[in-house]
Amino acid sequence: MFQLLVVAVVLIAVAAVSVTQSTREFRDIRGQRMIAVAENVASTPIVRDRYHDPFAAQVLAPEVDRAVALSGADLAEIADPAGQVRVSSDPERVGQRLDLDTTRADEGRAWSGDSTVDGTHRLAGQVPILAADGAVLAIVSVSERYPSLWELLGGAGERLLIYLGLGAVLGMLASWLLSRRIYRHTRGLDIAEIASLADHREALLHSIREGVLAVNNDGVITVVNDSACDLLGISDDAVGRRADAIGLEPAVAAFLLSGEGTRADGSDVVITTRTRVLALNRRAARSQGRRIGTVTTMRDSTELAALRAQLSSHRSVTDTLRAQTHEFSNQLHTISGLVQLAEFDAVRDLIGALTRRRAEINEAVTQHVSDPAVAALLIAKTSLAAERGVTLTLTDDSHLGTLDPALATDVITLLGNLIDNAVDVSVGSPAAKVGVRLDDSDGLTLAVSDSGPGVPVHLREAIFSRGVTSKAPVPGGRGIGLALVRLVTAQHGGDVAVTDTPGGGALFVVNLHA
Repeated sequence: MFQLLVVAVVLIAVAAVSVTQSTREFRDIRGQRMIAVAENVASTPIVRDRYHDPFAAQVLAPEVDRAVALSGADLAEIADPAGQVRVSSDPERVGQRLDLDTTRADEGRAWSGDSTVDGTHRLAGQVPILAADGAVLAIVSVSERYPSLWELLGGAGERLLIYLGLGAVLGMLASWLLSRRIYRHTRGLDIAEIASLADHREALLHSIREGVLAVNNDGVITVVNDSACDLLGISDDAVGRRADAIGLEPAVAAFLLSGEGTRADGSDVVITTRTRVLALNRRAARSQGRRIGTVTTMRDSTELAALRAQLSSHRSVTDTLRAQTHEFSNQLHTISGLVQLAEFDAVRDLIGALTRRRAEINEAVTQHVSDPAVAALLIAKTSLAAERGVTLTLTDDSHLGTLDPALATDVITLLGNLIDNAVDVSVGSPAAKVGVRLDDSDGLTLAVSDSGPGVPVHLREAIFSRGVTSKAPVPGGRGIGLALVRLVTAQHGGDVAVTDTPGGGALFVVNLHA
């Protein structure tokens, strides 16, 4: 195909050059020939003597016919100075006008150039017949029709064959060089193999369960598979567009476009979006030692985060039971000692006090919270906080009715994480306390305050990202609690915010819309 293209281009170019050259040669050579024939006719005595004869058309016809026969021209004419033809080798032309628009023969000079006769483009040579005083008596015109394009090409046949052969040689050489270059760049693969490789690559890319998204050095997405589109909530027409122009959440777009979050050890970075917890891993992509962009793999860690939260809740319940076991063990030892000392009144008073204390805790929660699962959580967290020296109280204006089981599960997740964090930061602080407020009058509001050091303003957004924490590291990592709080809140169309309490601690407020 390429050879044919080269040959066609060369053939067209050569044909154009040949036609131009042949036309120029025709005009130069034949133009001089037409002038010579016209001068010969004009200098013939009979023409000069009999021009004014009333029968000049018949008398001088042999002279113009002889000029046509000898010169190879196809039309010879004699016209008066005004251009009216009086003698012509074509009798039908007698009485018609001669084209004098561009000639200089009417000025007494010989001329050759283009002329139009009966709509035909011709090359004409025109010579004046001068009187003794130099006046123009008549004009002799000898003309020849321009050859057609095919006639010009036929005359240039030899040149065309030469250049066509040259074009064929150049085409084959260029084709060979191009094929070598393509072979080198395609790693020796032919067209069918390249197409098969591309199809295989696309099939593999879109069958991967993990999301894959590639960005070039300009921040433009070059590759994205179906899983990535689903995880990020974007359409499959994202290829060719910048990562920050397809509706990604700011944290995700910033991760894709910058080096922030890329860890030297290659470990995952977890980002919480409105609906998911995503684990992302970003690596540089290189070709022939040159960096061409980055490739980010991602997977959905929402279920894993939920399982970890459940595990944390179970661990909290275990801790609560352990605390209560320790507390009851001490109380039983005390009762046993009093019985051995026969202090039965003291035993009765101690049992009464313990019963009242437990009843007070239960009543303080259940009179404000009707949902049994949430109430049980608050009672358990109260005991656990007390063992750690922190007072957990439910505000008097709190109210929470019975919840749908699914919503109750999410509320337990939210409250459990917020209370655990509040207790952790309040331990060791003066008048260590944690306050909880519940309100379901307009949607559902959960507020948890602590007596800790508070949250710096510059961290109030970052703390809701996975991995951001002020606690000591533990196996499996920390910083998942508040990220999960934001995720669960977003799933209910709500929001979560953190501010300062009057005492300097932190106040977390979660609003779930009805």
